[in-house]
Amino acid sequence: MSMHIGILTAGGDSPGLNATIRGIGKSAISRYDMQVTGFLDGFRGLMENRSIHLDGVALSGILTIGGTILGTSRDKPHKMRVGGKVMDMTEVIVQNYHRHHLDALVCIGGGGTQKNAYHLSKQDINIITLPKTIDNDVYGTDITFGFDTTLSIAVDAVDRLHSTAHSHHRIIIVEIMGHNTGWLTLGAGVSGGADVILIPEIPYDIDIIANSVLQRERAGKHFSIIAVAEGAISKESAQKISILEKRINNAANDPEKRKKLKNELKEYMSVAIGDTMQLARELEQLTRVESRVTILGHLQRGGIPSASDRLLATRLGTACTEFLQQEKYGIMVAARSDGVEAVPLADIVGKRKTVPLDHPWIESARSVGTCMGDIL
Repeated sequence: MSMHIGILTAGGDSPGLNATIRGIGKSAISRYDMQVTGFLDGFRGLMENRSIHLDGVALSGILTIGGTILGTSRDKPHKMRVGGKVMDMTEVIVQNYHRHHLDALVCIGGGGTQKNAYHLSKQDINIITLPKTIDNDVYGTDITFGFDTTLSIAVDAVDRLHSTAHSHHRIIIVEIMGHNTGWLTLGAGVSGGADVILIPEIPYDIDIIANSVLQRERAGKHFSIIAVAEGAISKESAQKISILEKRINNAANDPEKRKKLKNELKEYMSVAIGDTMQLARELEQLTRVESRVTILGHLQRGGIPSASDRLLATRLGTACTEFLQQEKYGIMVAARSDGVEAVPLADIVGKRKTVPLDHPWIESARSVGTCMGDIL
């Protein structure tokens, strides 16, 4: 009997999703004679039993298309809004998995998807995941598909902003995605020749940034490009967050106080992290140089996937079918150099791949005189 597998895409959209679906589906069908069902809109589609049959026709011509033909959502199996209420729909998902007579379910997504898939793998479901996110922050893999395409888009934006900054003698601040990691901003800043790069891993000092801009002014360079991650944070805010986190840990035996402190931390972080407009206002006051902000936002996630992302997506997708054939479950198919590795989901859940402070990209940025917001 041939295997019957299900595929879903969850979390935010990302370049390379369709290439991955194609890689899994075409190799599953042509190499192993598997049946392939696609579930629409992530875990919600599996819960609502909405699916399509993925055959050669459905998989044809999607390699270069952005987004996902299956649709996506951020719904969590154990915390899903149904009829105006938030409910645990895990049992329904398990029932639908068996209703389709699936032998395994492939979940394509980022850190949240890996966590949700792990939750399901502890039920009566065979799970394999693939690492997708433009942020490149999935733990346990060298790289995620979607990152290369998005990096190229961000670099192009930084390149284009140079002419405006130079012509108008301005500070141009470009906010780049990446959630709470700096991979995209660091890569785009180094590749695009940004004068200042601010990432979440290195809390910044606003006075150091201002002095860096003024030094450029005195050197006859009457413009500055600042690449800032959406999760960038000042040293003062980082210190306050650290204090609140310690207070939360110290309140382990006082649930009510712990909950209050957690709400205080959440509220503070929503204000302290990623306020690029405030950063621009402060720099304008300190330097007297006109500042403008460009927020790339969702523009970074769309469009045709790069050749590198198509290669990675196809490589991981075809490797996934080999692991399916071997009945190796409860794993994520990770990119490892030019090969792949089956990483247990238990080893990656709850972890995030951040930029190491001694990473070569940071060293290169500092070597060419780029200000990282911590050292002038």
